[in-house]
Amino acid sequence: MLLRMSLVRLVALLFLSPAFLCIAQATSQLPLHTSNYQIVDAASHPIRLMSVNWYGFDEKEYVPGGLDHAPLTTIVGLIKSMGFNSVRLPWANETLEKNPLVSDYAIKANPQFRGKRAMEVMDAVIDALAKAHIMVILDNHVSRADWCCKDDDDNGLWYNAQYPESAWLADWMTIVRRYRKQPWVVGVDLRNELRSGATWGGDKKFDWHAAAQRGGNVVITVNPKLLVMIEGPQYSTDFRGAEKLPIVLKLPNRVVYSPHAYSFGTHYKNYAELKATFDERAGFLLHTQPAIPLWIGEFGTCQTLTPCGSDPNGTWIRGFVRYVKEHPEVGWSYWPLNGTQSSGYSRKYDAPETFGLLTTDYQNIAAPRLLELFRSIGLQPQA
Repeated sequence: MLLRMSLVRLVALLFLSPAFLCIAQATSQLPLHTSNYQIVDAASHPIRLMSVNWYGFDEKEYVPGGLDHAPLTTIVGLIKSMGFNSVRLPWANETLEKNPLVSDYAIKANPQFRGKRAMEVMDAVIDALAKAHIMVILDNHVSRADWCCKDDDDNGLWYNAQYPESAWLADWMTIVRRYRKQPWVVGVDLRNELRSGATWGGDKKFDWHAAAQRGGNVVITVNPKLLVMIEGPQYSTDFRGAEKLPIVLKLPNRVVYSPHAYSFGTHYKNYAELKATFDERAGFLLHTQPAIPLWIGEFGTCQTLTPCGSDPNGTWIRGFVRYVKEHPEVGWSYWPLNGTQSSGYSRKYDAPETFGLLTTDYQNIAAPRLLELFRSIGLQPQA
């Protein structure tokens, strides 16, 4: 997610993604791949990824939020009942490399995880999602486990002094290999919200385009069945470099571009201005070649819809949803599922997560008005 502090966030623009309602609810024939501007399943049926972010493997508890409040099966059941067909699961290089023992307080509602390590919990979470026929996108959110993001948090590039690019590539090989036999792990998000000087081309020290191609090729070498989600610079709000310098991997039909969208710092006079701003920075990709699909990996607002400090009247989120509705080929992922915060910079463990879809006890839905809004872009609650 973002620390909503940076100026760049001004351009928190983006909004894409219309709806293939019935298709999105159908059980996918895995694996997925891309075709033109769509994601399709193994039978070439269009699949709209309607996802929710469930953070925690990237935070200082090293496990997803809610395992201290509700059984894993309860949380997964709520994800399914809300109608999401996929989960973006953030993780940190620190979590994978150190694989720490999980603190009892962080999993107290799931005693089966006592004495387990973080990656064992990830195995169980992914297994539970798979059993519910919920697809998983593994998101390399940060290097050092912490709340994201700000420009100087040392997590803004795909590497830092403690976690060099060689470790980033090796970690992707490790985690992809770990879940290679799990068909419901359908994709990877190579790196969250590039910032701290990241560029699309240019100086190789900051050249995310080149690094993304290296990372994507590593991933598909280990598992050629995965989608590879690519974010952009400026907190993944600026893809203008991709028009002349697209991502090309060794295997075709695997790349998906993943912009992010928030209202922080934005002041659009009307929907036309909102749409024009997004189209200038990312939406234009729906008309360029090579054809690459879009999946908005993050967007979010207050669970109450209104009042909301960053979007007081709910006009931004309604405009965003309108844009998505007008572009049914675009997928999306709400931030976040979590009802409570994890420990981290500017965060307080177990404090309410004001953007979260679930209540603080992870037993109920805290944002019914948001879910109602999402029905217009394909989300269909299930019994």
